[in-house]
Amino acid sequence: MTFQTQLRIPGPTPLPERVMRSMNRPMIDHRGPEFAAILSEITEGAKRVFKTSNDLLLLTSSGTGGLESAVANLVSPGDEVVVALSGNFGERFAALAAAYGADVARLEFEWGQPVEPDDLARVLEQHPKSKVVLLTHNETSTGLTNPLQRLTRVARDAGKIVVVDGVSSISSIAIETDAWGIDVAVSGSQKGWMAPPGFALVSVSERAWAQQAKARSPRFYFDWKEAKTWAEKGMTPFTPAVGVAFALQEGLRMLEEEGLEAVYERHARLARATQAGLEALGFQLYAREGYRSNTVTSALPPPGLDVAAFRKLLDTKYGVVIAGGQAKMTGKMVRVGHLGAVAEGDVVQVLWAIEQALEELDIAPADGRGVAAVTSSLQGVAAATR
Repeated sequence: MTFQTQLRIPGPTPLPERVMRSMNRPMIDHRGPEFAAILSEITEGAKRVFKTSNDLLLLTSSGTGGLESAVANLVSPGDEVVVALSGNFGERFAALAAAYGADVARLEFEWGQPVEPDDLARVLEQHPKSKVVLLTHNETSTGLTNPLQRLTRVARDAGKIVVVDGVSSISSIAIETDAWGIDVAVSGSQKGWMAPPGFALVSVSERAWAQQAKARSPRFYFDWKEAKTWAEKGMTPFTPAVGVAFALQEGLRMLEEEGLEAVYERHARLARATQAGLEALGFQLYAREGYRSNTVTSALPPPGLDVAAFRKLLDTKYGVVIAGGQAKMTGKMVRVGHLGAVAEGDVVQVLWAIEQALEELDIAPADGRGVAAVTSSLQGVAAATR
């Protein structure tokens, strides 16, 4: 028996048929009016998703490139930078700042635990010379969403520039960039935007522009000023990922047709169903309750399960691709992505496959518990909304 591949990692995410068709067109002049119109549509649509009236820049790079652009444009060598972290991507943000010569003050929490606003306030008080705070909204290495609105308020009250890694959250989890006082927010096309990898989306506030004018780190490809100057002419400073722009344009249209609130509710509903299904099959949810991500669920395996063998079986026999743990959690965790183009049937299929694989590996019988838990969760949500 063969199955269509279910790509259920935290990104890249599956491409809807509409998005794939959008890329099946001839290449265009990236300095011409057709691309200028696409760039304008993407920029204005992304602003609506970010909930911002600030400048929004499109950079041809991964999401990490967008994060590097924030450090390159805001941080000078020797600057104190506060980084709040509780997972592998927070660690990456700290390493990125250190690579640019920043004096990094690390506020660390156990993986799977959220950053506490009171602790952030304490660290900021201890580092009055710091100018920039780096926050991770959705930590996909642990399946946790930090309390971003409260963290941003603490940082803004301390007079800091707030930079947010929203790579795996923006477009799937609600964010209010302007209302919450976020100076820089970064996302990536390959996540909830339902497009291939290739674009970083970066919103920049007036406060951030003022800091950018004073920062002395070397920058060339990621120079925000150049990006803004060329965007005003309907272009990018360097050759953009034109094919990804076709896809991102269509993905944005699909997001707005569904409606952002409906998108957020769908992600929350499918996250709860995934979590219920995994727990029913003996997995232990890793992230702290109340802070579990709506885009990826992380879980510790049942006793005796070889995670590498389990993932290989899911892929080769059932066509289901899930992620493993990162860094210190390698081989100790599974991560199931449920963001972007994902529906109820996808979650049911994935949990059914997990159940079959567990039986084949002599871990637990395939008695329908996982699928029943998913179905019950979904039906419970449907009943509550009637």
